[in-house]
Amino acid sequence: MKSIRSIILCATFLIGVSLSSCNDWLNVNVDPENPSSMSATFSSRLAHIEFYTNSANQFAAWRSSMSMGDWTRYYNGSTYWHMSYWNPQTGATTTPYQWWFVGAACNIEDMYNKAMEAEAWHYAGVAKVIRAYGFMLMTDIYGEMPYTDAVGENATPTYDNGKTIYLGCLNELDEGIALLQKSQDPSVPALSQGDYWNNGDVNKWVKFAHLLKARYCVKLSKKAAGSYLEGKYDAAAILDALSKGPLSNNDNTVINHTDDNGTTHDVLGWNEPVDYSPLYSVCGMNAGYMVTKTLYDNLTNFADNGIEDPRADKIIPWAWSRKSDSSPQEIKWSGNWRRSLGIDMTSSNAPNLVGGPLRAGFKNNKWYIDSDSPARMGDTVYVESTSSSKGYASNVDLLYRRVAGNDDTRESGSFYTRVSSPTYMGTYSEACFIKAEVLFNQGNKSEAFNAYKEGIKASIDFMNVKLEAWCAEDQDLASCPSFAPMAQADITNFLNNGIGTAANLTLGKILTQKRIALHFSVEIWNDMRRYDFDPDLFLNWDMPAFYSKSAAAQKGIPTGKQFRRWRQCSHELNYNSKNLHAIGAEVPGANTSLDQWNSADDVWTINVWWDSTQE
Repeated sequence: MKSIRSIILCATFLIGVSLSSCNDWLNVNVDPENPSSMSATFSSRLAHIEFYTNSANQFAAWRSSMSMGDWTRYYNGSTYWHMSYWNPQTGATTTPYQWWFVGAACNIEDMYNKAMEAEAWHYAGVAKVIRAYGFMLMTDIYGEMPYTDAVGENATPTYDNGKTIYLGCLNELDEGIALLQKSQDPSVPALSQGDYWNNGDVNKWVKFAHLLKARYCVKLSKKAAGSYLEGKYDAAAILDALSKGPLSNNDNTVINHTDDNGTTHDVLGWNEPVDYSPLYSVCGMNAGYMVTKTLYDNLTNFADNGIEDPRADKIIPWAWSRKSDSSPQEIKWSGNWRRSLGIDMTSSNAPNLVGGPLRAGFKNNKWYIDSDSPARMGDTVYVESTSSSKGYASNVDLLYRRVAGNDDTRESGSFYTRVSSPTYMGTYSEACFIKAEVLFNQGNKSEAFNAYKEGIKASIDFMNVKLEAWCAEDQDLASCPSFAPMAQADITNFLNNGIGTAANLTLGKILTQKRIALHFSVEIWNDMRRYDFDPDLFLNWDMPAFYSKSAAAQKGIPTGKQFRRWRQCSHELNYNSKNLHAIGAEVPGANTSLDQWNSADDVWTINVWWDSTQE
């Protein structure tokens, strides 16, 4: 990954139209040789806006998920190893900001204005929905942000508080829904010309916007009851939005990434293909990311029901190995494929307390750990999530080979981080879990359980769609348990015996199953903040054990506090510091006696507006 060489803070320039290629997504420029803001049509801007918005979201989701306990990295493995034991890193905070503001937000106003002028209501509606999506992401992770004054003529825009951004985003969703529901003249360019999130399906956009409305409204669970329009918790509005949102997997908003290695590359400095999954870029193609015991236990023995989740084989990575008499009994084998165990990050036996986990290598026809410590020899049981690709990496298949060309060193990767893994922007499964939470908190356990069970089923069924597609593209992949579609008998057994009953349903089961279904999503962090990181609600989760051994971690997040926000990225600190400092007066917990309150060591622990009782 390459860093951005230059940033124009909140600038009103068109970065998107400089892309040109034969790639189907972004080959929509009016004049690719001489692009300009005037020549770029609203349809040509949309694909660029969608690409950079999704990338900003996925990079934020991956980095925040590293802190929420399901994944870690090998010992001392740079920024993301540190994030996984709650040692916050400023190096993690910049990219989502850049890709939203520089790649997406700066195009939206022009797209919206041109669409409104042409009476292209559907493009204008999508512009409103995406603008709400992106700015809600910014307030989720940074708290305060330029919003009403952003991406305009002011090079140093003033800040808005979290409530202003939050209510503004909800209002923009309502505006977007109204525009999408208007009839559009057939002479106006069809939405499908620029849209690859929903391929021009206006009904899906309307359902997606309603799901976002429910998603955002449920975040106000700490507020007093009342109207969402006033920043209150509005259960009726949530359920109403859900009734108009996705009602089956057919309504999902999903980006189906490809392994085509198209010639269109991003222009923000990474120079990577736009058609593959952003999570492959940051995780799948990189070394050392491993499943924790928290995720492993939730997948293999959810709520101590003794029934393995059929998704376990697809999410937990596998390696090609040779079984021996000394192989730990708890390891699952399928022929010569060996599934990873989970790294204990929370107990007094945690490997990272004694200098692990370490990466396994391969030599002399076996996996090994390059360490003299007897305690580290067993780290070979952990399999990394690294995968490969046929298009981008010119490999023979999607399996990674630790030693190039050696099939005995194959690793499967994980379902969500492959080159052509789907990006789930908004799903029926998520809608079910939001509904289950609201109904459960209202005391309606029976209907809550129905929604909870349906959400799990929808997640499994939709995952199977992609597994079947991968195996149809390459039948040899089916011999690896990570790719083989889930058997209906296993699905039925899990749904009937592995998730509990209406009688013993708990909020913790709902929230934990939701995080499995959403996986790499900022919503996992949002839920954990809403419920104050309660281990009773997030099953098998607890504070990382290595946190207690790290002075740096306790400096950033003092004992008794939690990971509540990211420090504002360096571009705002360097180029808009006066306005950033000024907004501190509206932020409870901000130390405005400092030259810059957002540079305080423990700024990471200040609640964002929706994660508080502040009116």
